[in-house]
Amino acid sequence: MPRSRCLHLLPLLTLTACISGPTTPTGQVPPTSTPVEIAPPAGTEWYRHAVFYEVFVRSFQDSNGDGKGDLPGLISRLDYLNDGDPSTTTDLGVDALWLMPIFDSPSYHGYDVVDYERIDPDYGTQQDFERLCAEAHRRGMRVILDLVINHTSSQHPWFVESSSSSTSSKRDWYQWRDNNPGWKRPWDLYSTSGATWHSLNGAYYYGVFWGGMPDLNLKTPAVREEVKRIASFWLEKGADGFRLDAARYLIETGPGNGQADTPETHAFWKEFAAYVRQVKPDAVLVGENWSSTSSIATYYGSTEKTPGGDELPLNFNFPLAEQMISGIPQGNATVIAAKLAEMARVYPEGVADAPFLTNHDNVRIATQLGGGSGRLANAASVLLTLPGSPFLYYGEEVGLSNGTTNNDEAKRTPMPWDASANGGFSTTTPWFPFAPGRESTNVAAQTSTASSLLSRYRNLIHVRRNTQALDRGGLLLLSPTSGASTTLAFQRMLDDERVLVVHNLSDASTIAGPFDVAGETAEPLFTDSGVGYPSRTSGAWRVTLPARSTGIWRLR
Repeated sequence: MPRSRCLHLLPLLTLTACISGPTTPTGQVPPTSTPVEIAPPAGTEWYRHAVFYEVFVRSFQDSNGDGKGDLPGLISRLDYLNDGDPSTTTDLGVDALWLMPIFDSPSYHGYDVVDYERIDPDYGTQQDFERLCAEAHRRGMRVILDLVINHTSSQHPWFVESSSSSTSSKRDWYQWRDNNPGWKRPWDLYSTSGATWHSLNGAYYYGVFWGGMPDLNLKTPAVREEVKRIASFWLEKGADGFRLDAARYLIETGPGNGQADTPETHAFWKEFAAYVRQVKPDAVLVGENWSSTSSIATYYGSTEKTPGGDELPLNFNFPLAEQMISGIPQGNATVIAAKLAEMARVYPEGVADAPFLTNHDNVRIATQLGGGSGRLANAASVLLTLPGSPFLYYGEEVGLSNGTTNNDEAKRTPMPWDASANGGFSTTTPWFPFAPGRESTNVAAQTSTASSLLSRYRNLIHVRRNTQALDRGGLLLLSPTSGASTTLAFQRMLDDERVLVVHNLSDASTIAGPFDVAGETAEPLFTDSGVGYPSRTSGAWRVTLPARSTGIWRLR
């Protein structure tokens, strides 16, 4: 979401014993409880193991010299994302694109829609979108759209009609009251500011984020049918699914707890998901439920009849992102491991996770981690070795930092393709200034450098795609969930394939282990410079890793 707000999983999760041994040579403490085993996700749909790439079209590539990115510009850069040839390693290798809102809107961010069937003129036309989908599909990529149905723009014709009279035919498309109920925002019930009911024409309407974005009333059957019709419209144009904005806040039943996570909201998502599966069986729905692990878990719905859940098959893992961003700079692997263990306790059987580092609502990962190359390397390595469907935010792969302002635009600055004045983004001054550091933080500077962050992302995605256990497999946690540990280690497994993954999150060399997992030989799939070959003594593996390094081996 573009506005400021304080809204502040994995598959078949079972527990098993897998590690034993004394304190390691680096003083790391063995686990104090049974480690976590995470089995592969149920279902065979493409999205249960895809690598997604989030694009803010306005900031990706300008094709017509107006300083704003557009769909033709994005099409011109598709080979950078995936060239369609699995044998090459010069492309990033992502499987799917998530486009932030591209519908007609009065705002730069697009989260206040005025026409759900019209592409924002800054971005192009409906034909451009269809061409984008065709070109992406030709390369083996899918395209999902940001679908904002919690609210519209106050300039949307539906709201203009609804607000015109208490007897309007669309009056119940939004929520109206004769007086102001005075509800607080559900993520900040103790705030003394931030109205949720807004005055207009002698009445009050509900808009949880601000008055310019009134909430649709999804209790009204006609609204639900219109939302489903819009989804069908874009699926037929080539879209492969939707990212669902503010998914927790759809249907309110009262103040406080009645404004989020209501049974009525869950019932709607089940209805909507069933409809989408009927129209396009392999279309994906990705929920933005910025909440606790236990709350996110409920949005998968029931797995009894629908593998992976009958509600939203992917849900962004905000708590895991927070622990990765906290644990990596501190050299604390335990907080990440503990979050995996918590998910094991509460996530439904057979679901697929959607891990990420940051998105358009967050200060960029490079800024949060202080720009250190070792920390950014850790972040990339951890994200791309976890199960599920990882999401990358555009520019993350080159270490793009935040801009210098304090607004949301600073999280969404233009993509730096090269070090020229206009960054290869446009032939004119971009719509918003580049983030600092464009001289080295750009695609051209990192493309041919083996040690660059971009090369790391490319290599890790390539290894992931070509290793079934990394791509689709489960996880056996080998790190403690309490005490102190600078090593995050786990085994990824699918059928007979076993892959050992070890990350050193500290600024010092470490001897990681012992890891009591089967195998007599270790075939290196990805190892940083200086990482030792794993040794096996007394039935357990140990390995030496330099600071901030990663090793990945197939065990045989």
